[in-house]
Amino acid sequence: MEIRLGDLSARLGVTLLGDGNVKVSRVAQLTNADARSLAFLGDSKYRRQLETTAAGAVILTEADAGSRPIPVLLSDNPYLTFARAARILHPDAPVIGGRHPSALIDPAAQVDPSAWIGPLVVLEAGVLIGPRVFIGPGCILGEGVRVDEDSRLMARVTLCAGTLVGKRALLHPGAVIGREGFGFARDGERWIRIPQLGRTVLGDDVEIGANTAVDRGALGDTVIGHGVKLDNLIQIGHNVEIGDNTAIAGNAGISGSTRIGRNCTIAGAVGIAGHLEIGDDVHFTGMAMVTRSFPEPGVYSGGIPASPSMEWRRNVARFRHLDELTRRLKHLESVMETMKETTERGNS
Repeated sequence: MEIRLGDLSARLGVTLLGDGNVKVSRVAQLTNADARSLAFLGDSKYRRQLETTAAGAVILTEADAGSRPIPVLLSDNPYLTFARAARILHPDAPVIGGRHPSALIDPAAQVDPSAWIGPLVVLEAGVLIGPRVFIGPGCILGEGVRVDEDSRLMARVTLCAGTLVGKRALLHPGAVIGREGFGFARDGERWIRIPQLGRTVLGDDVEIGANTAVDRGALGDTVIGHGVKLDNLIQIGHNVEIGDNTAIAGNAGISGSTRIGRNCTIAGAVGIAGHLEIGDDVHFTGMAMVTRSFPEPGVYSGGIPASPSMEWRRNVARFRHLDELTRRLKHLESVMETMKETTERGNS
């Protein structure tokens, strides 16, 4: 899509410095942009790249505007403005209603005429597909699934029976939503499966990454709130509830019946145990192991950063003696306290 900078600045609600008649048609990095590209400067340490960029325009802060050799869109948050500009310049392809001849659609399924049903898609009885929904190749939607308007299932997405998907959701290839949760009862040496009778409910504007799995509830529902963003290769256990606008990075795992609040961020490879309460605005850094509830807002860490191998081996060797060192320290503290009391009595 091609647009004048004057029109683009108006749509973005930002100030333009320079020629408003310059046209841009794509976004790019400062280092590989051309005269039709819009780039951005999000970190002042890359300011020198402005001197050599071939971009037609750049988004930056007022503090960096003195370095501008080209038209500028001023923004307090260049990264956010760049994201919004990218959506304007690179919009999703419009959904054209229709059904591929290879799709298998149960007569009891209801599909809005404006929705697209791709090749090798399976829609079982009771499926309800809303306006302008895109169902990509190889997707399987079980009995009673509902997908609301403007949502997109890209390819090989599986929505198990009873799953509900809100408006404008985006599900990437291989996502599996609503499979039976990991629930078993012990019978001597055997495991007995507990039927998982709940649903999985996705709110509006949810995005789920490739090969991410979200289990259905055991009795109640697994609920993913509005605006939640899940990266690739995440496991969400049964009856988990995730509050609005929380984002979770790849390889994280959330055990069953844990409740996570609104506006949280959970970094890569974080593991969260089951039946915990995580409050609003809680942020876990990478590889944290969460084994207790964190009701208060804040940033929490639990991983051990990498270090040189020899240093790490020495520390591991010392870990084995921590219990012994603790006992010795307590003994020394006791001896010192006794000596202190003896000295005080002598002085008195």
